[in-house]
Amino acid sequence: MSAVRYTVSIAQPREHLFEVLCRVDRPDPRGQVFRLPSWLRGSYLVRDFAKHVVDVVATCDGKPVAVERLDKRSLRCAPASGTLELRYRVFAFDVSVRKAYLDTERGFFNGSSLFYCPEGCETGAFEVELLPPEDEACRNWRVATTLDPAQTGADGFGRYCADGYEALIDHPVEMGDFREIGFDVDGIPHALVLAGRCEADGERLADDLTRICVTARALFGGEPPLQRYLFLTNVVGNGYGGLEHRSSTALICARKDLPRVGDDECGKDYRGFLGLCSHEYFHLWNVKRITAQRFAESDLGAEAYTRDLWHYEGITSYYDDLLLLRAGIIDAPTWLDLLAENATRIERAPGTRVQHLADASFETWTKYYQPDENTPNATVSYYVKGALVALCLDLLLRRDGGSSLDAVMRAAWQRWGRDGVPVPEGGLEALTNELSTVDLRPFFDLALRSTEPLPLVELLADFGVKVERRAAVIGDGGGRHSGKPARSWCGLTLRAGEARVRHVHSGAPAARAGVHPDDQLLALDGLRAGGRWPEVLARLEPGRDVSLHLFRDDRLLALTLTPVAPPADTWTLSLAEVDADCRARRDAWFGGAR
Repeated sequence: MSAVRYTVSIAQPREHLFEVLCRVDRPDPRGQVFRLPSWLRGSYLVRDFAKHVVDVVATCDGKPVAVERLDKRSLRCAPASGTLELRYRVFAFDVSVRKAYLDTERGFFNGSSLFYCPEGCETGAFEVELLPPEDEACRNWRVATTLDPAQTGADGFGRYCADGYEALIDHPVEMGDFREIGFDVDGIPHALVLAGRCEADGERLADDLTRICVTARALFGGEPPLQRYLFLTNVVGNGYGGLEHRSSTALICARKDLPRVGDDECGKDYRGFLGLCSHEYFHLWNVKRITAQRFAESDLGAEAYTRDLWHYEGITSYYDDLLLLRAGIIDAPTWLDLLAENATRIERAPGTRVQHLADASFETWTKYYQPDENTPNATVSYYVKGALVALCLDLLLRRDGGSSLDAVMRAAWQRWGRDGVPVPEGGLEALTNELSTVDLRPFFDLALRSTEPLPLVELLADFGVKVERRAAVIGDGGGRHSGKPARSWCGLTLRAGEARVRHVHSGAPAARAGVHPDDQLLALDGLRAGGRWPEVLARLEPGRDVSLHLFRDDRLLALTLTPVAPPADTWTLSLAEVDADCRARRDAWFGGAR
């Protein structure tokens, strides 16, 4: 079978349009069907990439061929004898890591946004030719991608190849006048590609990322072999996110997240960026190769349901910051602060007592990626609670089960990931029970299929970690924090920098008072609070009624608010004085032994 060939032109960067030409030498004599994915792996929302496609035309030997729309993602060309050419443009103006973007400063795309797949060719050979831009503003552009090069120039433009459509769309492409910071991990070339204006300490970034990657690869015995790995990073004024791929990741971060020369501290912003890199790199194993069967079987046309995202995203979220600790980038108290922040998020979210983890995973298609005003009251994050479940599982295995979560993940790699065998539903749960010397089924029932609290306090104590629950300080998300505790609690959150309500917690004083999301707060007891609403609300007297004036739909309303004493919902974790046996358990956990 001859290769399906694509040509990608940077046709109109000032209007954000890629032009794509797809050639099929032996089209289906009944009429060739083409399809675009509706979602992409690692991001569980139907995004309907075909909505960005415009001007679809088909020809054969220079003669027009009729094109019929079959559904929102599929089309069929009339029967043709000879090479069929499908030409179309794609509007690319999504700055996230999930779709495509194009202007005179930068081009980026996931193949799922650009490449219609000819039906019947899914497992065949594919070629992509990337043409250099003609616009003078793009004259210094280069290409960064982990697609296999076939014939490319020094700037990276030229021909690439892929075995199968899945491989074709699993290597995002970055184009522009970017900065590339290279480093070596186990003899494998790695690079951080920075697109966008920034002044970053490249030497420090290379050193820290090397340590993270070395630590992650050591966990899995130095596997898998790779030709290269890229961290494709779009640096913007304000942004955060990532999407894993088979030998690269697409990231977005804020300029303040990157360290400058002379900035020696690992502050919150930089730590968050390194945690993001660590998270996506861990997906090399957990998701990209240790893959859910329900996802692997999907043709990306409709939702693929699983109850195991606690495994794929939660465990990865547990390891992302733990790898920073094991790599020596952060210390143990800092890592415990990060754990405390996660525990605080779960403690404060009413949805934790409404939705359990298995349902959170199953309903991700309609809930996680489409949050609304009631999200905190109705859902739980399989990232955040999933990470805490992974923590509990690791400690249970180390304390009672004669194993560790490290050992479970290595076994998962051996059983499924190394040979590309999809993981059956509930596979990691079954494997963990198989490796444990104690029956973990009651724990999994509690952790995954109930809304009961996790045994965090007990387990952490057995590893020399002390838990304190306390009232929050203003702006306090958990962990070590100084300042005066809040005096009262109303149970609402405001939009950043505004006096407009974002969420109202179920059963909270604000809900009982009748406060709605999107209300604009104006005054308390007839006095304007200005921009100090969080502080003012936190200093009210518990149990005393206050009048609250607000705008709703341009109407002035007066409500009666009765704040209460703040709940002890904020966690602080600290290292306790322990005996030699407990210290050995804790050191093994922190260092990755067993």
